Amino acid sequence: MKISILIPCHNEEASIGACVQSCLDQTRKPDEILVVNDGSTDGTKEILESFGRQIRVVSVPVATGNKSHAQELGLKFVTGDVFIATDGDTKLDPDFVKHIEEDFTTYPELTAVGGYVRSLAHNWLTACRAFEYAVGQNLHKLAQHHLDFLFVIPGAAGAFRTKDFFDHITFEHDTLTEDLDFTYRLHMQGLKIFYDRRAVVFTQDPQTLHSYINQMRRWFGGGWQCLLKHYKLAFQQPKMALELSLMYMEGLAFSFLLFVIPFLSLKFFVTFIGSYLVVACAFALFATWQEKRWELLLVPVPYLLLVFINAYIFLEQMVQEVFLGKKNLAWFQPERYTFIRTNESTV
Repeated sequence: MKISILIPCHNEEASIGACVQSCLDQTRKPDEILVVNDGSTDGTKEILESFGRQIRVVSVPVATGNKSHAQELGLKFVTGDVFIATDGDTKLDPDFVKHIEEDFTTYPELTAVGGYVRSLAHNWLTACRAFEYAVGQNLHKLAQHHLDFLFVIPGAAGAFRTKDFFDHITFEHDTLTEDLDFTYRLHMQGLKIFYDRRAVVFTQDPQTLHSYINQMRRWFGGGWQCLLKHYKLAFQQPKMALELSLMYMEGLAFSFLLFVIPFLSLKFFVTFIGSYLVVACAFALFATWQEKRWELLLVPVPYLLLVFINAYIFLEQMVQEVFLGKKNLAWFQPERYTFIRTNESTV
């Protein structure tokens, strides 16, 4: 089996070197590492050139402005039977390729694999994101896997059988979340998707509230875009209707009530927040055990701020995308920082 790694990047001088090196350091060496330099104006080009013939670089003179355009271009040059899609701000665990090969070898009917994303430690915001990842991937996503309806193959940790991708998926560039769009379309065609918690990547998450808010607007906006585009999926099977209703109807009700309850009963609101913190502390213990990061014990209090921010953005993007039809396709890239610290343990 020939395995390729595809990395689209734009102005990633702070992280692209470590990303490529993590691909080269795999215990099962990839057969091809292909990087799309999407019109970078910083030192990305020089860093990529320093790897010489160990990697293949496709250069785009002028930035396309969207990750999916860069991926589409790069896929024209992919030669592997399987290709791994990751990002320029991400590092692959040394056994990532090994586990992907095992999955596609063990399950010949498999079309795609979603891996496990870990947030690199930087500050309280990235600790909150690590908390979300630990709970979401070890509880919610694992449940989705057993329901055979994995909601999204992470853009930084996905792998696809190349022929199946070309046969069944096209780049349509009409949503902000191409990874979610791909996953919806794979489900609509009844193709097999697998979730492997052993296939770990370490990614940079936003370190400032400004970057965090912009990323959440892209995620939630893209989520509503994909739901509008693929709403018929909810009517295909009960498990799909269950998962989508839990994610969107429950999310909508929770977000709305979070802002309404204080005006109805301040006492009940205080009780509700207290109960929420108790539950969050229990999940923080779970996340600390999973990630082996003791700072996650302190997450519940600052995370409460993000709960309100997320609820507001969820409602805001619903209004923008669903009711006003103001479809936003502008790609926002958060600030990057040089890799200093990583989490070496694997799931």
